[in-house]
Amino acid sequence: MAHILLIGGHGKVALLLEPLLAEADHHVTAVIRNPDHAAEVAATGATPLVADIETFDLDQFTNLVSGNNVVIWSAGAGGGAPERTYAVDRDAAIRSIDAAAATGVARYLMVSYFGAGPDHGVDPGTAFFAYAEAKAAADAHLRSSGLDWTILAPSALTLDEPTGAIDVDAAESGSVSRADVAAVIAASLAEPATIRRTIRFNEGATPIAQALQA
Repeated sequence: MAHILLIGGHGKVALLLEPLLAEADHHVTAVIRNPDHAAEVAATGATPLVADIETFDLDQFTNLVSGNNVVIWSAGAGGGAPERTYAVDRDAAIRSIDAAAATGVARYLMVSYFGAGPDHGVDPGTAFFAYAEAKAAADAHLRSSGLDWTILAPSALTLDEPTGAIDVDAAESGSVSRADVAAVIAASLAEPATIRRTIRFNEGATPIAQALQA
C-alpha cells in the first residue's frame, strides 16, 4: 500500500482515478481547492484535503507532501488568465517537485499532454500558449529532479467508455478516454518500467499493462 498525494483531486480524470487507487488498497489524499467538492471526492474512497496550491510556498508544499510515498500531479488552472496558468501549471508544479525531492518522496507522476515540450509549436497568440509553455517548463524540471518520475502525456481527452487498451507508439496525437487515462496512471504506479519515461499515448489496441512494459 502506498500513501499517495493526488494534487488536483476533483478533476475529471482524478475522480475516475481515485476509486482505482482505493481498490488497490492505496491511501489517497486528494488535494482540492473548493471545500464544496469534498463530499464527492470522499465518495470515491479518497481523503479530501482543501488547499490552494496556487498560493503555497515551498515550505507549505513540503508539509503537504511529507508522509507520502507518491505524488501524482493532475492539477491545472483550466485555462483563463495566463498569469494563473503559469502560477499553477508551472510554478506550483515546480514547487511540488522540489518539495518531493526535499522530503525524500521519490515517486512522482505528472499528467501532461501529448504535444508537450519546448518544441510544442503552439502559436503565441493563442490562449493555449501559456499552458503549453507552463507544461514544458514543469516537465523539464521534473526530468532534471532526480526523482523516480513518470510523465504521462495523453492525447485529446474524451468522455468515451474505457477500452483498456492504448497505443504508445503513435507519432501524432489522436484521442483517448479520460477513464483510460485514469487506468494508465494507476497501472504506471505498479510498473517499474515506467520510471524515468515520458509516455505519450492514444487509444489503441495494446492492453494498458502490456503497453507500459515496452
